[in-house]
Amino acid sequence: MSDINYIFKKSFRARRLRITLYPDKRCVVTLPYGFSESRAEDFLREKFSWIQKKLQYFDKHKIHFLPKSTKREYLARKKEAYAIIREKISFFNSFYKFTVGKITIRRQKTRWGSCSRKKNLNFNFNIIHLPQSLLNYLVVHELCHLKELNHSKNFWHLVSLQIPDYKILRKELKSLI
Repeated sequence: MSDINYIFKKSFRARRLRITLYPDKRCVVTLPYGFSESRAEDFLREKFSWIQKKLQYFDKHKIHFLPKSTKREYLARKKEAYAIIREKISFFNSFYKFTVGKITIRRQKTRWGSCSRKKNLNFNFNIIHLPQSLLNYLVVHELCHLKELNHSKNFWHLVSLQIPDYKILRKELKSLI
């Protein structure tokens, strides 16, 4: 395992071992409390070929980094992010005409957006750093969940009505770190 730089991180919330790889070649192994580091190293050895493939993928593909937002920036610019989202929702919903509940902006670590059964839309604060094409895709994606709370063919058809190149944009959004 000397080829891979890794660190262990213990977590009360973790229920199982998890490997997280980053484009800068960092490898973080999250251990539930009570797991031994030697057991985690065995797990790393088992996953060695998978880890190498992922690191090769990062070398081969262009990975975009977004600036990390601080809590101070979040508090200072939350209203700006909200205004951007309101404008985009208004623009795209003039086509879809869906009923939109509450709109919120949050500092999330793992999601760009979400839609609840109550028709509430949540967006990650980091949308302020997205290029317009990805922001448009994200807003349309969440708007379409107001009609289809899944990723069925019907859902993707709705998305494609406004964002025909959604497959490309979806991959690009997923590549952002």
